[in-house]
Amino acid sequence: MSSTSNTTIVSAPGKVLLTGGYLVLDPAFSGLVIATDARFYTLIRPSLDSASSDHGPYTITVRSPQFESATWHYHVTMNNKDIQLNPSEDDQSKNTFVELALVYSLAIVSQQIPQEKIIQRLKTGLEIVIAGNNDFYSQRGELKAKGLQLTTESLRQIPLFSPTHTILSKVNKTGLGSSAALITSLVSAVFIHFDACDLQQSNQNGIRLLHNVAQFVHCLAQGKIGSGFDVSSAVWGSHIYRRFSPKILQDVMNQDAKNAIPALLKILDPVQTTWDNAVTPFQLAPRLHLMLADIDAGSHTPTLVSNVLKWRKDKPEEANALWASLGASNDRVVELLDRLAQTAKQDPVAYDTAIEKASVVPASKWSSLDAVTDLLIQIHQEFSAVRHYLREMSRLSQVPIEPEEQTRLLDACLAVPGVLMSGVPGAGGFDAIFCIVLSDEAKQGVEAVWSGFKEMSVGPLLCKGSTKGGLLVELGAGHGGDNSFSEQSATVQRLLQL
Repeated sequence: MSSTSNTTIVSAPGKVLLTGGYLVLDPAFSGLVIATDARFYTLIRPSLDSASSDHGPYTITVRSPQFESATWHYHVTMNNKDIQLNPSEDDQSKNTFVELALVYSLAIVSQQIPQEKIIQRLKTGLEIVIAGNNDFYSQRGELKAKGLQLTTESLRQIPLFSPTHTILSKVNKTGLGSSAALITSLVSAVFIHFDACDLQQSNQNGIRLLHNVAQFVHCLAQGKIGSGFDVSSAVWGSHIYRRFSPKILQDVMNQDAKNAIPALLKILDPVQTTWDNAVTPFQLAPRLHLMLADIDAGSHTPTLVSNVLKWRKDKPEEANALWASLGASNDRVVELLDRLAQTAKQDPVAYDTAIEKASVVPASKWSSLDAVTDLLIQIHQEFSAVRHYLREMSRLSQVPIEPEEQTRLLDACLAVPGVLMSGVPGAGGFDAIFCIVLSDEAKQGVEAVWSGFKEMSVGPLLCKGSTKGGLLVELGAGHGGDNSFSEQSATVQRLLQL
C-alpha cells in the first residue's frame, strides 16, 4: 500500500427532512433535518502519472468508480492569483457539479494562500476519487442480479461502494441528497488539501466559508437558489434549519462569477458578508431509531415544489393560513422531541422503563402513565396533525404530497407496536418514507409491513441517523485524520483501493 501522507479524504452526510417540507423555502419557517450515516466521500491524492513542471499546465483527474464512463480530466493553468480550469475535450461526458465545485474552490483558494503553495500541490497532478454509500442509489437492480430479496439482510451482502452498472445520468437515486453531499465533500476536500481551511471547532468562520461556497456551487449547478437545507446538513449534521435570504446570492447567480472572484469572495466570506441562515443543533432522544425506505414509484421533486408554489401564489390567503397551521405543528413536534431528549438526560432509568413499555404497544393504544409516555403520546398526535395538514395541502394544491397509497402504507407502519412516527420526508410524493421506532422488534415489524405491501415496491435503506454530525476529515495529516493505515476505518481502506 502506497503512502497516504499527502492524501486527503473528507466526507459529508446525506439527509432526511422530517418536518418543514415546502415551508423551509420561506425564511419565516424552519425545518428539522436529520443527517444520515450514509456519507459521500472525496479523496484527493497526488497522481501517479501526471506530474508537470512548475509552470503547468497541471492535470486533475476525477473518477467516480461506481459509474460507467465516469472519469473526467481537467487542465489547470495559473497566473498570479488567476487560476483557470478547463475540461478535456476527449472526455466522453461532462459533470457540471464536479466542474463547478473545482472551478470555484480552486479560484477562492488561490485568493487565500500563496501561489507557490498551490503549485507545490498541483505540479504532481491530482487524482480525485468520489464515492457515495450504497444507500444513495437504488440497489434493486443489483439485488435482482444476485437473486436476492429486497430486504436489509440482502442489502448487507452488497459490497461497499458497489458499482451501479449505469452512467451517472441514468442512476436511480433514493433522495438522500447526493448532489449536496457530493459538492460539500468535494469543496471541503479541496480547501483542506491545499491547507486553506480546517474543520477545527475553533475555526467557525472557516467552516461557514465552506458552507457558503458549497451553497453557491450547488445553487449554480442546479440553476436556482434552493432552500439549502441539504448542504447545511452536509456541513453541520442534524439541526433545526432556517434558510438564508436568496438575495445574498442573487447577483452572483446572474453573472459569470468566475471572472470576478474577489467580488464573489466578498459575498461568500462570512467575515465580509453576514449570512442570515440559522442552525440550531439537534439530536433525537436515545432509543429513537430512524428508518428509511425508497419507494419505486418515484416523483419529480422540482415539479411538486413548482406546483405547490404556484398554488400559494394563486391562492395566498388559503395557502398562507394552511402554512401557518402546518408551521406551528412542525415547531411543536420539534419542541416535543427536544423535551423528550432532555427528559432522557434527567432521568435515564425512568426513560428506559417508559420506552420499554411503549415499544410493545401500538401508539394508538398508549395511555398516559408518566412524563415520558405523555411526551410520546403528544409527539405521535402532533405529527398526525402535521400529516393532516400535508394531506390538506395535497387536496387544495392538487399535488400528491402524501398520496393515498402512501397514507395506507404509513398507517400500516403506525399499527406496528413501538412506532412513534411515520411520514413522507421533504417534498413528499412517491419517493420515500421514514419511520421513527422505539425497538429492534418495531424495526422488524415495520420491515415486514414494507415487504408485504402490495400497492408499491418498498425498498429498505440500511442508513440511520448519524452520530458523527456533518463534515469529517477521514484522512489528512494535521487535520484530524492522522491514523495509520492499520487504524483507519474499513471505509477509508476501501476508498484507498478504488
